[in-house]
Amino acid sequence: DVQLVESGGGSVQAGGSLTLSCEASGYTSVSYCMGWFRQAPGKEREGIAAINNEGRTDYADPVKDRFHVTYDAAKATLYLQMDSLQPADTAMYTCAASNRILPEWYILAGYAYWGQGTQVTVS
Repeated sequence: DVQLVESGGGSVQAGGSLTLSCEASGYTSVSYCMGWFRQAPGKEREGIAAINNEGRTDYADPVKDRFHVTYDAAKATLYLQMDSLQPADTAMYTCAASNRILPEWYILAGYAYWGQGTQVTVS
C-alpha cells in the first residue's frame, strides 16, 4: 500500500516561511506526478504545486514565486518550501501522488493517493 505522510505545518507570522514534507512509502512509480493541495475553511480544495518525473514543476498563480516544490527520489519525500506567507495561505495542506504524468496537475481526480494533511496557519 502507498502511504503519504505530511509534516512541517504550524503557525507562523505573515512574511515568514515554512517547509512541508510528504514522505511516501510503498510508492515506486517510474512515471509520476506529485502535488500539493490546500483547503481553507469554507473553500474548495485547490491545487497549488506539482512536480513530475521529468522534473517539470507547476504552480498556481497565488503561490507562484513564493512557493517551491521539490522531490527527493532517494528519500521518497516531497517538499514544499513556502516563503512570504500571508494570512490567505492559511489552510490544510495535503500531498497527493499519481502513477502517471498529469498534464492537468491541479485536478484532484488525477491522483490515486492522498495524505492526511498538515495545518498551516498564518497570522
